Amino acid sequence: MKGLKFPKKKNRLYVFAMLAIAGVLVWAFITASMITRDFNRQQRNAQGESQEAVVSGIILTETKDAKKYWEIYGDTGEWNSDKSVAQLDGVLGNFYKDNEVSMSFKSSKGTYNSQAGDITLYEDTVVAIKGGITLKADKLHWIDSKSPIIAEGHVEIQKDNQLLSQANKIEISPTYENFKITGNTVSKVYEGK
Repeated sequence: MKGLKFPKKKNRLYVFAMLAIAGVLVWAFITASMITRDFNRQQRNAQGESQEAVVSGIILTETKDAKKYWEIYGDTGEWNSDKSVAQLDGVLGNFYKDNEVSMSFKSSKGTYNSQAGDITLYEDTVVAIKGGITLKADKLHWIDSKSPIIAEGHVEIQKDNQLLSQANKIEISPTYENFKITGNTVSKVYEGK
């Protein structure tokens, strides 16, 4: 009986390298399947090439020329390619100015229309604007960075301990410095301490 012959040192190195590459590929495959397991893409045949995606943990951002304009995170979301609209639940997000957060928001529901480029927040919307301003509203509509932001329905705006205003509708200037309050309004201005 002859003894076993071991491969030459060079061949053992090749075998080891191939096993290491196979291990990395298996790890990558398992990791990718874990990351995408909540991504359920459904093709609808009713209208040809239309698609709908249902996703857990969706992030949408707008960035141009290395400047971030806004970002939205949704706990869950649906994308409809026919309407080019993302519907989000459990929404958190930020608007940016000069690559710094200028406004943060939280809402129960929101939509993003990619064709129009606008964002609408519904239900339990709370906004914090740089400079100590907070706003609550039933609905908030952002069209683009050059247009006013419109807040409607049981709107309450507060600036530190200096101003509290309730109204049906408030328009916020694109710079977040001016507010136009309309409808039935109650405002309270406080002095100093």
